[in-house]
Amino acid sequence: MAVHLNAPNAPTFSPAFELEGLMGTWHVTHSTLPLWKVSLPSTQPRVPISALSRPRQDKKDVTISYAPITTTPGPSPSSPSSSAPRPTRINDLVEYRSIAASASSRPSRVLGVDTLDPASPTRFKWRGKGLLIIASSRWHLLGYHSPVPSPSPSPGTGPDPTVAADAPPSWAVTFFEKTLFTPAGLDIYARAPEGLPADLHAAIVRALHALGGEVADLAASLFEVQRSAA
Repeated sequence: MAVHLNAPNAPTFSPAFELEGLMGTWHVTHSTLPLWKVSLPSTQPRVPISALSRPRQDKKDVTISYAPITTTPGPSPSSPSSSAPRPTRINDLVEYRSIAASASSRPSRVLGVDTLDPASPTRFKWRGKGLLIIASSRWHLLGYHSPVPSPSPSPGTGPDPTVAADAPPSWAVTFFEKTLFTPAGLDIYARAPEGLPADLHAAIVRALHALGGEVADLAASLFEVQRSAA
């Protein structure tokens, strides 16, 4: 099974990227991010996750839902006199459960907004909402296959009902840049909560190794994120 991935900060994206194909809910099946392994005590000073030893996996059912932000035509409100178009922005909703929680329990949520970098085809800047408004990070879409976009985010409802049963599995791979508190990392997404077929997952990992450098090094530390539906 052929999988094509693009390196972070690649000047072009192949095949052509359509934002609509990214919209909807994705299930995180594999990751290198310690965030999905360890919880930081809210009463303690925040420390780099990379400094924590022997992290254990204590989160499951991680989903990321993207939804377009509707804007009116015209110049950016930050520069009313400019003729530059408004930036592309999407809502970003992360949901997850603790490892001991039941599959029917209400998940924890992290809300943010992603803004597409105008100088890059698939590089986004994430900024948190509410108490997390001071937090920000940058991530890249390295590749994806999503023949039919989900009409709306609907976490926990199973596969997109608009996709034909015999359609190829939808997948996506993202790369997260290093921040003050988190190391660089990779996520592998699937539309279906059951995850991806083994041969497709293996093809994605091979494509990550083929990119070389930091991405290949990270690919060697991918772990499976627990899912109630798996």
